[in-house]
Amino acid sequence: MSGVSDDERAWWKEAVVYQVYPKSFDDSDGDGVGDLSGLVDRVDYIDELGVDAVWLNPVYESPQADNGYDIADYRAIDDAYGDMADWERLRDELHERDVRLIMDLVVNHTSDEHEWFQCSRREDEEYADYYHWVDGDPDEPPNDWQSVFGGPAWSYDDEREAWYLHLFDEKQPDLNWANPDVREAVYDMMNWWLGKGIDGFRMDVINMISKADGYPDGGPESGGAEHFMNGPRVHEYVDEMVDEVLDDESVLAVGETPGVSVDDAREYVGSESDGLSMLFQFEHVTFDHGEHKFDADEPDLVEFKDILAKWQAGLADDGWNSLYLNNHDQPRMVSRFGSDGEYRRKSAKLLGTLTHTLGGTPFVYQGEELGMTNAPFEGREALRDVEVRNYVASAVDDPEGHADAYEDVREAVEAMSRDNARTPMQWADEAHAGFTDGEPWIDANPNYTEVNVSRARDDPDSVLHYYRDLVALRDRDLLVYGDFELLAPDHPDLFAYTRSLARERGDESEEAADAAGSPAEERALVVLNFDDEPTTFEAPADVTVDGLELALANDDAPALPGRTLELDPWEARVYLTPAPDRSTSDAASTDPATTRPTSTDR
Repeated sequence: MSGVSDDERAWWKEAVVYQVYPKSFDDSDGDGVGDLSGLVDRVDYIDELGVDAVWLNPVYESPQADNGYDIADYRAIDDAYGDMADWERLRDELHERDVRLIMDLVVNHTSDEHEWFQCSRREDEEYADYYHWVDGDPDEPPNDWQSVFGGPAWSYDDEREAWYLHLFDEKQPDLNWANPDVREAVYDMMNWWLGKGIDGFRMDVINMISKADGYPDGGPESGGAEHFMNGPRVHEYVDEMVDEVLDDESVLAVGETPGVSVDDAREYVGSESDGLSMLFQFEHVTFDHGEHKFDADEPDLVEFKDILAKWQAGLADDGWNSLYLNNHDQPRMVSRFGSDGEYRRKSAKLLGTLTHTLGGTPFVYQGEELGMTNAPFEGREALRDVEVRNYVASAVDDPEGHADAYEDVREAVEAMSRDNARTPMQWADEAHAGFTDGEPWIDANPNYTEVNVSRARDDPDSVLHYYRDLVALRDRDLLVYGDFELLAPDHPDLFAYTRSLARERGDESEEAADAAGSPAEERALVVLNFDDEPTTFEAPADVTVDGLELALANDDAPALPGRTLELDPWEARVYLTPAPDRSTSDAASTDPATTRPTSTDR
């Protein structure tokens, strides 16, 4: 057995989470929009991956200005996705397979069609201060804060004759968390969902819920972010949320927190923190941005390694990492960090190897397990996401824009648009990738003829089969709880590291254990070649390679030949010491905070 204490264990640390963007997953009724019934039909596919939980992007009632992140009713399912009975069927089908269900929680803002906002703009007494309202000149916003989607973060409401704050789209007004009635309403809603049997929340931009008093102007290039990211009362609010809703350690609470540093993160997830389970930090997916995300450079591997190593070390003893390279807000990882041409399959496997062998909880975004790529968007009429449409409009249509036509920005759009992640799940070599019998809300990537579930299931060398092996590999405590050490930090093409974990000794002496062939620690060596050319890895003198065995590779690879490894383009290898005897039960098999749910738990 490994030397992991009961207190260290949690089910969500040992889990692999599969993210479903329902609008693009599977359409059961031919209207071109994915729905809950379609997702239920695909539950066995998710279960076959071996994952432990599903994170479901928003399915609440919404006018869909931002694909469901503009919520009009937190306790209703949008008609496009089905109804509450469909949601309950999904919950039950997942739990029957011991897969947990995580709901997206969007409480920085609502839709402007939410009853709260409609009452607030009328200045109904109970709701008058539910949002951020400022009186003033209708031609002059209250300050210089900028929306994440571009343009001012304020819109003037003719009905109330005042400005309201929206850090995202104008149809997404920000809730006023300084109002205790708002917080009470949010906590009541969260407890209602927990009462319906969900297993946790992914909290959208949770570090933006507190705004500076008086709405001061921002710095010359900040857009005011210093006044609403990690704001003055954010930890008070999150701590209160934990006390009111999330005090059960078996409930996963993962916060999306753009702009946080490692030190900031510890205040949310460390031992002396608010008590969230983990965070989605953004440093490793924004480091290549220039003035904005559509002004991105080629990712530099040395800088990328440095960032991930910093987060591995920074939360190793106090906190927990989430592991992801793409999601519904990021372009496809194989196109961004890999090589989506000749080496698509190999680089997809390599990137999956990275996220499943670092310390933390892996999040797999739908289609990642197939090696899905970015899509071509030949004209702006093919774009659907509000962020990219705003960018194209500002670049092309604005007289002060930097482009004359869509073709001038097309390369940037195809590299970084969120629409890349939202093209339909590629189920088969059929019309619209087998996603729908109708016209899809967004076009399928034309490479679905080659990249699809049906084909991958029949190919033992597919990315899909490799991902099943990766998920199974996470059963090793070594890869969940082990220490991380970066090797060859300055190598421009290699990402190599070790993981190590002390073994539990009991009364057995170290000398006797070693003599019996049971070393004091489990060890892993992971070597990844991030290049289209072969390269060589030389293990440092202080790295012990004796006893390591090849556990997984994305190419034909030998047993560890010694201290020198010759790697082909985009080759990934994982070497491990033999697994310890796990015949003795541990906390993960008895503690409800660590076990997977069963139908009898519900």
